[in-house]
Amino acid sequence: MIVDCAIYRDGRRTEGPADFSHALAQCRRGGDAFVWIGLYEPTEKEFDRVTEEFGLHPLAVEDALNAHQRPKLEVYDDSLFMVLKPVGYEAKSDIVTSGEVMVFIGDSFVVTVRHGEEAPLAAVRHRLEEEPEMLRHGPTAVLYSIADAVVDHYVEVAGELGTDLDELEAEVFSPTSGGSRHTASRIYAFKRQVLEFRRATGPLAQPLDRLAGGSVFGVRVPFVHEKAQPFFRDVSDHLTRVNESVDGLDRLVSDVLSAHLAQMSVRQNDDMRKISAWAAMAAVPTMLAGIYGMNFDHMPELHWTWSYPALILAMVALEVLLHRLFKRRGWL
Repeated sequence: MIVDCAIYRDGRRTEGPADFSHALAQCRRGGDAFVWIGLYEPTEKEFDRVTEEFGLHPLAVEDALNAHQRPKLEVYDDSLFMVLKPVGYEAKSDIVTSGEVMVFIGDSFVVTVRHGEEAPLAAVRHRLEEEPEMLRHGPTAVLYSIADAVVDHYVEVAGELGTDLDELEAEVFSPTSGGSRHTASRIYAFKRQVLEFRRATGPLAQPLDRLAGGSVFGVRVPFVHEKAQPFFRDVSDHLTRVNESVDGLDRLVSDVLSAHLAQMSVRQNDDMRKISAWAAMAAVPTMLAGIYGMNFDHMPELHWTWSYPALILAMVALEVLLHRLFKRRGWL
């Protein structure tokens, strides 16, 4: 479905034809305006007319309809196609959710396709309409603003993940709850969320490097104003910091999991030592009682008056000796 369709001339939203094909024709005739169409999870039938009017490449159209794409940048003859994955984070449930934003840019148009609920397109459009100086730069300003909004939200999500990981780390090393049987599953689930976040941020580095005029590619990306490169470079720098944070989170959560498993192993060893110590202490009276319970005729101690109290005293003495020995070695 078409969420919004507007003509922007000299940085300001203007009244124009309700039909986007007429709006595009008007923008191309004037040469100083562009049309921005926003769509939300369009069907193939709904997108056919947009494809025909704007001359979008069929491969890019297929990606926009099917979604589930990695962040990327594709250059075609008549348009530029970019995929971004905005993310959200539910702190209560520790779940990272992601959507997709596909952006088509041409000579006088911008077509944005949104999948999921995480895309900040409405806020981007509203902010741009309040900054005509920025919007005056045309489709390039729209692409920059969308990328900037997505990456800025990455920074927020990375901070929230870092805070939750600090809490999880404190729980792991807590003397009361660190041994919970659910802790390992929580750590692994958190690692899965970090991986989901990485899938959104990692592949975006190369497209932003191209837009920033990275030397690896050597040529300017068409349909993007050359003076916009420093702005994309700033977004790329922010993304680099986010990716470094994600790498740090991934390493730290792996270390926390290893530390938790080591703690569990140490506690199990402590428990086994305690069990072994008590078993050894229980074996002494059991052994003595078993020997003297056989009632052989030729056991002189059986006919001695002080046999019973002597045997009890021997048991107590051995138990005290073993208890002190195990206590000194930290087994009890």
